[in-house]
Amino acid sequence: MSTLETAPAVGATPATVAAAKTGKARKRPSFLLWFAIAWMAIVLLGALLSLVASGVFPHGYDKAFGEAKQAPFGSWPEFLGTDGLGRSHLTRLAFGARVSMIVALVSVVVGVLVGGLLGLVAAYFRGVTEMVIDLFSDALLAFPPLILLLALSSVYEPSQTSITAGLAVLTIPGFTRLTKASAIAQSNREYVTVAKAMGAGPGRIIFKELLPNTFPAVMSYSVIVMAVLIVAEGSLSFLGLSIPPPMPSWGGMINSAKDDLSLYPSQVFVPCAVLFLTVFSLNVIGDRLRAKFDVRDTKL
Repeated sequence: MSTLETAPAVGATPATVAAAKTGKARKRPSFLLWFAIAWMAIVLLGALLSLVASGVFPHGYDKAFGEAKQAPFGSWPEFLGTDGLGRSHLTRLAFGARVSMIVALVSVVVGVLVGGLLGLVAAYFRGVTEMVIDLFSDALLAFPPLILLLALSSVYEPSQTSITAGLAVLTIPGFTRLTKASAIAQSNREYVTVAKAMGAGPGRIIFKELLPNTFPAVMSYSVIVMAVLIVAEGSLSFLGLSIPPPMPSWGGMINSAKDDLSLYPSQVFVPCAVLFLTVFSLNVIGDRLRAKFDVRDTKL
């Protein structure tokens, strides 16, 4: 390869050369990214099959499959073993994936819709409107999350609906702040100034100009929030404050098997491994999306 081919273009600044190298690096997905995508595809497939195709799991999540506390990788198709009642770990993990995905997705969608709208409105109107919205966000952030979830569990019977509602409320201030910061950074760009000069109203500027340009940052943040919500749901299930039995959840499976940790460690390690790999994969994907859409890489 010649020197001319490797030398930077004439007039290129160090910033543009670094940006070009970073861009090339991001075009080569790492092994971890492909692993994370493949794992999430498996989790989503299991959740979908448990939702729409009950025939795939003929024994269901509450019926005995065979001998209790079978070790994993001993037989096929039950290669993940059985729990203390002889129920299929594979089946219960698939139904637990459905619970985790629904709770995380619904909570994130509510947070994006409500928090994103509040953030866009605060960034555009500023002044008193921004102050009121910031006060609302600060109030939600100041309220201890665990107390809110415990209050919901005491008022309403623990269920998927109540835990999803509680977690959705907790996601709103984070999305409000992120959307507001991204929208403020975009509000001084030329396209917003031109839209205002052409007589565009607040609705058009917010939804046609600011929203599309803040969407990538919000979506990359949403993936990371999903990972946090899955951990939160698993923790609440472990404490008995989420999905009641016999409906399986990953945290509930860990809780029911914790007393057998010394004699049957696979009873705890199997759901722990699934929970860990799911959260790890979401963090890897979210971090890659955040790096791809990071506004700090672009000169405003």
